[in-house]
Amino acid sequence: MNSFARRRRPTAAVLISLAVATGVTACGSGSGSSGTKGADSGTYTIWDPYPQFAKGSAWTNLLDKCGTEAGVKVKRTGFDTSDLTNKALLAAQQGNSPDILIVDNPVVSTLAEAGVLTTTDDNKLDTSKVDPNLLAAGQSGGKTYGTPIGANTLALYYNKKVLKEAGVDIASVKDWASLTAALEKVKKAGKKGITFSAIGTEEGSFQFLPWFWGAGAKLTQLDSAQGESALSLWKDWLKGGYAPNSVINNTQTTSWQEFATGDYAFAENGTWQLANAKKAGFEYGVLPIPGASGGSAAAPTGGEFVTLPVQDDTGRYTTSQKLATCLTSTQNLYDTDTTLSYVAPTSEVQGKQVAANAELKPWVDAVKAAKGRTSDDLGTKYPKISEQMWKAVQSALSGSKSPKDALTDAQSAVK
Repeated sequence: MNSFARRRRPTAAVLISLAVATGVTACGSGSGSSGTKGADSGTYTIWDPYPQFAKGSAWTNLLDKCGTEAGVKVKRTGFDTSDLTNKALLAAQQGNSPDILIVDNPVVSTLAEAGVLTTTDDNKLDTSKVDPNLLAAGQSGGKTYGTPIGANTLALYYNKKVLKEAGVDIASVKDWASLTAALEKVKKAGKKGITFSAIGTEEGSFQFLPWFWGAGAKLTQLDSAQGESALSLWKDWLKGGYAPNSVINNTQTTSWQEFATGDYAFAENGTWQLANAKKAGFEYGVLPIPGASGGSAAAPTGGEFVTLPVQDDTGRYTTSQKLATCLTSTQNLYDTDTTLSYVAPTSEVQGKQVAANAELKPWVDAVKAAKGRTSDDLGTKYPKISEQMWKAVQSALSGSKSPKDALTDAQSAVK
């Protein structure tokens, strides 16, 4: 017997207030046509943010395989990440949610607060093997609303030739002071230091968070001394010529393009650049972003959650759970996360990934230290905090405000 409570559909006001753009992942962009649930009860709908995978790809073949194992047909639609939240909220209002919804992890709390998703207590999805720090991104109000299909995060790529010519031993880079000292040596050797994205969007916040968290700062207090030290670090890098002024407008893509010239020692970027790194034409390495005083800083997690939206026909949940379980099984996670250049959400599959490709070891370490942007039960508070954070970064780096004043104003705006 199904124990799911019938939930009220989100109103138009809820749609407007909660349709926020919070996703920063490695997913490709594109557009998909909307999908609706099949009139035939033997057809189950799946919406995902992977429009780059067409019919016949490894991803769509997996969906079909899971459908076959569950004894149903799968009707899949791939949406652009930025469109999927709004589509999901609208579908819920109309009582036409897909059976399986795969969404960027910061969006989970938005949909949960709108009453769109069932909890894992309700839908019986097994999350016992998932790393707790990754699962936290899908938790809100003490409840869990799905399971991660994989994770990506940020680390520092470095150019081995540039560092060697500057006399920098990468093993010496353990904290902010030693990283800055390395950048100084690189500059003196006539090369460029570090590039990153500080653009005035979620991408800017995404890239600033490892330094913010690495200083010991908390998102509930943007104007702490720790937060100020992180923003001052970036400001000092620009002032010293260790980072280019272009970071103010850099996306993660344009920042990577700068690193790919071969002139930079370091670039902050994500797992999704691994394929491009292999094509760069120079030897590179990967280093987890260091904390202010050493150790690995917590970087934000990207990646998606497999969720089960609320249905009027509660009899569909059993099969939906079978589909979700199939998609997140050990073997299928390994295949899918390899395709997506993601790190798996379980230690078991992470071990398989590293055994197959030793280059993933620093990324697994970075993911194990990573943190969800909506963790600490921030939920839908995060987008407002993030907006003020990227505005503060822009103000400080452009010179219009000091790091202290920029963060003080940001905290006031959040309140």
